[in-house]
Amino acid sequence: MSALYFYLFFIVYPILAMWPKIFKKAGRQTWEAFVPGYNYAIANKISGQPWWWALFLIIPGIHIFMWMVINVSLIRKFGKVSVVDTLLGIFFPFVPMYQIAGDENAKANYTTDWENAKQVAERTAGDHIVLFLSLPILGHILAYTLGAAQSKKKSKKSKIKEWGDTVLFALIAASGIRTYVFEPFQIPTGSMEKTLLVGDFLFVNKLAYGPKVPVTPVSFPLVHNFIPYLNIKSYVGVEKLEYTRLPGFTDVNRYDVVVFNYPSGDTAVYDPRMPFGLMGHDYHGLIIGEAQHQFQLANQNNFNKVNELKNKLRERIYTDSTITNPDSLYDAKLEEIKSKDFYVDWSTFLDELEKWKAKARYEFAVNKRTYNQGSYVDHMGVIPRPVDKRENYIKRCVGIPGDSLEVIDAQLYVNGTPAPIFEHQNLRYEADRNQLASLVGLMNRMGLEENRDYRVSYDDQTKAFLFLTAEEHKELSQHITLTPKLDEDVAYYKNFDDVEMKINNLSYYPKHPDVHNTSTNFQKFYIPRKGDKIQLTRKNVIWYKRVITAYEGHTFEEKDGQYYIDGELANDYTFEMNYYWMMGDNRYNSADSRVWGFVPEDHIVGKASLVWLSKNPNGGFRTERFFTWIK
Repeated sequence: MSALYFYLFFIVYPILAMWPKIFKKAGRQTWEAFVPGYNYAIANKISGQPWWWALFLIIPGIHIFMWMVINVSLIRKFGKVSVVDTLLGIFFPFVPMYQIAGDENAKANYTTDWENAKQVAERTAGDHIVLFLSLPILGHILAYTLGAAQSKKKSKKSKIKEWGDTVLFALIAASGIRTYVFEPFQIPTGSMEKTLLVGDFLFVNKLAYGPKVPVTPVSFPLVHNFIPYLNIKSYVGVEKLEYTRLPGFTDVNRYDVVVFNYPSGDTAVYDPRMPFGLMGHDYHGLIIGEAQHQFQLANQNNFNKVNELKNKLRERIYTDSTITNPDSLYDAKLEEIKSKDFYVDWSTFLDELEKWKAKARYEFAVNKRTYNQGSYVDHMGVIPRPVDKRENYIKRCVGIPGDSLEVIDAQLYVNGTPAPIFEHQNLRYEADRNQLASLVGLMNRMGLEENRDYRVSYDDQTKAFLFLTAEEHKELSQHITLTPKLDEDVAYYKNFDDVEMKINNLSYYPKHPDVHNTSTNFQKFYIPRKGDKIQLTRKNVIWYKRVITAYEGHTFEEKDGQYYIDGELANDYTFEMNYYWMMGDNRYNSADSRVWGFVPEDHIVGKASLVWLSKNPNGGFRTERFFTWIK
């Protein structure tokens, strides 16, 4: 529903809610109830609240809550303070408004008699409802604490007048600051180490790039997409706005540390048992994994037959010393196995990739389960996520609109120029495990932690991997040999068409079998800029189809070698938004744009500016990081 309908409702609501009669009972002029905006200011005056609170009605993300505050405050002035009255005032205000309008004795001068136990109990219960709906559990604590500080005499104003409404308003003000000015953010993973550490608490500056107006403004205050502990959505989609960004101080600059909504989070697998209520953030990666499982499951008997024949063939050929060229003979005999009717291999999966992905989507959405480590895991199905309610991620923006990027042997190139290595950026090295064992004391003094900064290789126990900054590398390389560790090269595979390589390609953007990318070698590509026009070629479609469909909202079809956008034949496409490329400073332990691709401008949340607190997950605080700027 468009926000316009909400604002139209706010305009006609005072008339529908009988405010002309209510205003008259409060000693105001009847005509004041008919003037849009002014009538809400007068309602606040009648309630004893500042008139300017009415201005918050125009701010998306706050307006509906301010409307509730005005309603509750107004009916309380006429003595409606009970639990039922409070709930009606919040969710069905027409009921108490009509009751007040029809009551000949109603007067706007109600004050709680703090010496009357019945009135106090009634008022306290109503205040608990207000605070619980705005601040669960903590609201009760505030109610008791603030209630104890109140005056008990009817003739005197309470020390904290109308504290239920006041705390609710404070919460709304805090929600406004969080939405439009700055927002606290916690680092949950090590993808930005050592620029940012797990346990760092940040302030995200939303004014830097301009605050986004919420797409789903009707949302529970001070939480993101789920209400903690209750595991229910914090927002409703009854009101949806178009993407709008208010003016900011600057554009997103290359190498800024940026907080953004997760691009691959447009769809999510909901499981309240998991962190953030999600079974992994990358739904599209989960689909590929489940598609592989569905293929394996459907062809398991044939796989078993083929593997049995292969094992017998190997045993016969490689144990016979009279065979001079076992590899050639094995390859020749393997062709005989491939000719069997039951023969199946993973090239078949790639040929029918979309079919198996469709089966995976059905498994997630309808059967509500996924295969994980040998067994099925039930969950609660698939949920769509609006842009502003996707998970918040933090990475370094290494590419801005119009840039061309490439990664060669772990070195990022931006427009053909090597990108800088940042002071706390992690690089990966390989070392001899025995050599490393002799430096444990030195590494402890350097603050290097096992499993985070160094660990033994899973594949070869004689080797170890180290994740080091440039300074740490300089120190340790004086004592042991450190070799840069890259991902497997194309040469690892038999040839460019190797099936194993093609399946591995599905792990990296653009998740296409024919585009070979890894975390340390990434093909050159272009970052779209608003207004850029591209020709629709096979290569461009592979890289930008998701941009056209998921982010810019068009349908895309390929028929007989031609492309159709929104049902019309198209030879080219003009981008409607700017895009960015984000990478973690912990380059080898970071799920970033190399996995899920471009970040649209409407996903940008703000600039990570300040670490205000840092808590070590192993205990204690990192006081040296308190109130440090992020670079």
